[in-house]
Amino acid sequence: MNTQWLEFIDQIKAHYQKDFVPLHEPTFTGKELEYVTDCIQTGWVSSVGAYVTRFEEDLAQFAGVKRAVAVMNGTAALHIAMKVAGVQANEEVFMPALTFVATANAASYIGAVPHFVDVSEKTLGLDPQKLEAHILDIGDVKNNQLINKETGRVIRAVVPMHTFGHAVELEELQSICEKYHLVLVEDAAESLGTYYKGKHTGGFGKVSAISFNGNKIITTGGGGAILTDDEELASYAKHITTTAKIPHRWEYEHDEVAFNYRLPNINAALGCAQLEKMPEFIKRKRALTAFYEELVGSLEGVTLFKEPANTSSNYWLQTLILDDTLERDEVLTFLNNNGVMSRPIWTPMHDLKPFRECPRANLSTIESLNKKIINIPSTPIKEG
Repeated sequence: MNTQWLEFIDQIKAHYQKDFVPLHEPTFTGKELEYVTDCIQTGWVSSVGAYVTRFEEDLAQFAGVKRAVAVMNGTAALHIAMKVAGVQANEEVFMPALTFVATANAASYIGAVPHFVDVSEKTLGLDPQKLEAHILDIGDVKNNQLINKETGRVIRAVVPMHTFGHAVELEELQSICEKYHLVLVEDAAESLGTYYKGKHTGGFGKVSAISFNGNKIITTGGGGAILTDDEELASYAKHITTTAKIPHRWEYEHDEVAFNYRLPNINAALGCAQLEKMPEFIKRKRALTAFYEELVGSLEGVTLFKEPANTSSNYWLQTLILDDTLERDEVLTFLNNNGVMSRPIWTPMHDLKPFRECPRANLSTIESLNKKIINIPSTPIKEG
């Protein structure tokens, strides 16, 4: 690595004023301590409380949907989102092979089968054109259901993931879903604060999932949420994430096998305070992008990934695309050895042991990007 890379590292350390710069840290600059202290002082720290209700209402308003249901993490949100959308055991679910493992795990919890599709270089997310071409190759519509001719299974849903906070081509995916009788379930775990053609991600699918893990743009410690405009689905999601308990002053009646997935009040308190700062976080994330755009301009063989057309991204993780003159692992080793934490993309799903036998389309773009993408420190730029 040359002196340009050393200067790149020095500028990042100077910006963050740290000798070691982590990939992403939570930012607590609002009323987090005040709200969490209130939970402790009042004793409302568990899975019911005023902050849970407030967080769900504030989140729905922010995302422009009718309902939000807070749960314990993003994986639980994905699991329930697919379940209430109608995905059943032994059905297939289209999803990108470039995603965090939670997307494939959540389908597997239901007994469904992940079916991996390639991504677009424009969005890093599910490619609508490649998806439709694959459907025409392996699919057959019978009785208003899409059947995989190779496996005989029903293909029930499409689950795009907004990679690193960048929106996929949602209108095109909506059209494909309507044409082939598929349900759109958005994995919006990384895209709170991202908009596609002026509308918030998570509002296009029948149901969607968001994550509030400690490294996300806002955090509740752990946590996630299910978003939907369908009141009935939202009520059912809330019911089965609360052990399917029938409301009663003292009796414990449960009407189906369900899940203890509710978000504790103390975590929701964090979420309320964090959500109040979202406009500031987005502003600072985009300022960080401008900082990196100038910095990356001095590096040969490197491009900073920018938001796709017709979108406004939260820039959750800053992303570098390396050309063929650079070896990904050599760059990662150099950055990490010199105190700038950097990571490759997740191991593609079809290369993971649990999912190697799952159906798949041609995944050449993902296999190419796997050699080129690295994420660099993405904590929002400092205020002021």
